[in-house]
Amino acid sequence: MTTLDFLRDIKIHQSKKGYRFSVDALLLASFAEKRAVNKIADLGAGSGIIGLLMARKYPQARVVMIELQESLAELAERNIELNGLEGRVEAIRMDIKALLPGNGFRSTRLDPLSFDLVVSNPPYRKIKTGQINPRDEKAIARHEISLSLKDLAKAGAALLKHHGRLCIIHLPERLAEITGVMRDNGLEVKRLRCVHSKVSAEASMLLIEAIKGGRTGMKVERPLFIYNEDGSYTDEMLEYYGHDN
Repeated sequence: MTTLDFLRDIKIHQSKKGYRFSVDALLLASFAEKRAVNKIADLGAGSGIIGLLMARKYPQARVVMIELQESLAELAERNIELNGLEGRVEAIRMDIKALLPGNGFRSTRLDPLSFDLVVSNPPYRKIKTGQINPRDEKAIARHEISLSLKDLAKAGAALLKHHGRLCIIHLPERLAEITGVMRDNGLEVKRLRCVHSKVSAEASMLLIEAIKGGRTGMKVERPLFIYNEDGSYTDEMLEYYGHDN
């Protein structure tokens, strides 16, 4: 059973009880919207919200969504058609680990070293941390059951052209690990933005951009606050949602 939801000018079917996108997807899509791109990959696309937002932002770009879970990949395909984007957006059901060097993956739709931008809202937590959700759809999306941070970095590096960008959203407590894993795979973290629920709260998420073949040196952007102290959305968040301030 699904629901029909709306975000900006995107219509999207989502599972009613399974995995549903959160504000993280909107934050990541907005963070990645910095430079013109022609070819985008969304790794672990879920029902397709980030890829669809990027396709709307860049009407000339080709977008490929990669999703392991059959139920979510089918929703992504359905949402591509719902938004009339079949001509340049596609969903592929596959294991991201198939992209890793040495696994022999070949596809004219996923030529290695050819993407300008790879985005991913990956599983945040290691398998032995946090409470595992009994619903597989949610568990796989939130814990590194099927995709580790190392494999994500390797897959991103395999797809990106030189100086291509990998943009992810992740947990602050894993920043040192993320930076090291990226560097081990030829990706240098160049841009960082901390996300806070409100001004008085510690950072709850990090928005991270790594450049393939980039030099050392990181820009830390001003913090992003989701809510005002009274619980209303900040002006920046209203802008992200497409609402007038």
